[in-house]
Amino acid sequence: MTRIKICGITTRDDADAAVAAGADALGFILFEKSPRYTSPERVQDIVAGLPPFVTTVGVFVNTPAEQVNAVSRNCGLHAVQLHGDETPRFCEQIEGTVIKVFRVQDARWREAAAPYRVHALLFDTFEPDRYGGTGKTFDWNLISHTPHRLILSGGLNPENVQEAIRHVRPYGVDTSSGVEAEPGRKDHRKVQDFVDAVKQVDLD
Repeated sequence: MTRIKICGITTRDDADAAVAAGADALGFILFEKSPRYTSPERVQDIVAGLPPFVTTVGVFVNTPAEQVNAVSRNCGLHAVQLHGDETPRFCEQIEGTVIKVFRVQDARWREAAAPYRVHALLFDTFEPDRYGGTGKTFDWNLISHTPHRLILSGGLNPENVQEAIRHVRPYGVDTSSGVEAEPGRKDHRKVQDFVDAVKQVDLD
C-alpha cells in the first residue's frame, strides 16, 4: 500500500482532518522562509494531540544538525526530512529516521544520491530559487527503476496522483499545495479526495 503524507500542516484542525481522511504521515515545515512555516512550539502542541500510529515529520532546510535534533526531540517527531543542501555526513549526524530530498532537474540526481545512507529519498520538482512547494510536477521517467525507497512529491493533487503512482510505483506520496485552500491552510475536501484516490489505485 502506498503511504500518504500530507505536508505543510499548520493547524490542529488541518492535522485532525488529514488523520480522519486516512493519511499515514503529517509534515511540518520548520523553515522560516516558507509560507507554510510552523513554529516548533506550535508543532509540539499539534503533535501532542495526535492519535498513535500517525507518523510526524519535521521538514528542515540547511538547519544546523544540533538544532534539527533538538527540535525533533522537543516536538516529538518521528522523522526528519532534509530539504536543503545537506551532505551525507550531515545526514549521519541526525538522530532517528532521515528522509533526504532531491529536487529533480535531470538524471544527475542518481550520482548525487549514491553516497547517502538514509531511510528514504523524496523527489520534488527543481526550481532554482525554491526548496519546495512549487506545485509543479517533473518528468517521472527520471526516477523510475531506482533501487531507493522512494517518496514522490512535486505538484501531486487528487487529479494526478493515480497516474503518478501507476508510473513510479513509489513507497509513498507527499502533497502540500495540491490539497490547499491557500498557502498554509488545507482544503479538507481535497485532502479526502487525495487519500481516496491513492487508496483506490492501490486496489486496482
